[in-house]
Order: sequence, then structure tokens, then C-alpha cells
Amino acid sequence: MIKNTFKIEQMFGSKTRARLMALFLQHPDESFFVRELTRRIDAQLNSVRRELANLIELGLITEKKSKTKESTRLSEKKKYYQVNTEFILFDDLRSLFQKVQILLKKNFVQVIQEKGTVDYFAFTGRFVDAIDIETDILIVGSLKQADLEKMITQFEEEIPYEINYTLMPKDEFLDRRQVADRFLLSILNGEKVVMIDNLTV
Repeated sequence: MIKNTFKIEQMFGSKTRARLMALFLQHPDESFFVRELTRRIDAQLNSVRRELANLIELGLITEKKSKTKESTRLSEKKKYYQVNTEFILFDDLRSLFQKVQILLKKNFVQVIQEKGTVDYFAFTGRFVDAIDIETDILIVGSLKQADLEKMITQFEEEIPYEINYTLMPKDEFLDRRQVADRFLLSILNGEKVVMIDNLTV
């Protein structure tokens, strides 16, 4: 059983607020519409609106309206939100959430290890800003696909964004490495954060 599992909502009092902050702070150059936010962080519309209002009042998030001549009702739907990089605590909060990501990753790896045998585990792809790599997580070992999918879904809720992952049996990994499989080499030779390596890769 995992002890002292880190939950980001324990720090910020609201899971929706924590996920919103994580999303905005990880994407400072992007703006989001309300319904896009509800989809990205998997939260209820009213909850997202409430927490956006709190973050706007705090000064961390700014609300903008796209220029349109549509009716007031339609214009309301055109509001979009972006993190305020001039906010006095922006750099501190961004650094904090980057460290939070590390804790979440460690928790995730620990959960994975309890569900089966893991010979190799690496974060790559979007976790290291390597958009040319087709997968975000490479796991080599013996795990039930259903168990892994459930854990991935839970991890996506904490991050929060969709994750592409690859589960590969040890024998397949060794064979593909021996024949210099292009997909596998793109991961092994690319940017990555290795969490487990019992194969001396």
C-alpha cells in the first residue's frame, strides 16, 4: 500500500483549482475558452467558472473577450482566459508546479511497480517537450493492459492532459533494440527521463 501519496488538491483546497493552475502555468502562451478548460481538466462547467473567478480575483488569470459584433449572449461565449505572466508570484508558482509534476510522476511509477514487473520506465515525448517522439511514456515489463489503462487515466487527471503510452514485453523490447527498430531508437536516443532501468539500456 502506498503511503503519503501526494495529492495536489490537498495543497490548494480544490481539485478543479489545482488542475486549472497546473494547466495555465504549464502553458503560459496559450489561451483557453471555458468549455475547452472543462474538457482539458475533466471538471464540471460551474466548478470551472467558480475557480476561474477566484483566480481572476487573485490576479493569476486574465479574462479577455474576442472582438465580435455578435449579440451579448454569444459574446459571452467568446471569453477566453490566459495566465498573467506579470503576476508577482507567477515564477514562484510555475516553479512549484514543476516540482509538483515530479512528485506526481514518482507516485505514478510507484503505483505501476505495485501492479506488475517493470524492467524499464521512461518519460519522454510531451514530458520533455520532444514533440517528434510518438509516445510520452515507455514501459517495458509485464502488466495487465486493463490495470495500466486505469492508472494512466488517473494520472491524466492529475497532470492534466492526455498521454500516449507504450507498453512492451521485455522480449519484444530486446528484439526490437537488436534490429535497431526506428520507433524504439527514437525514444532511447532522444530526450527522456528514465525512472527505472533494470536492462542497462
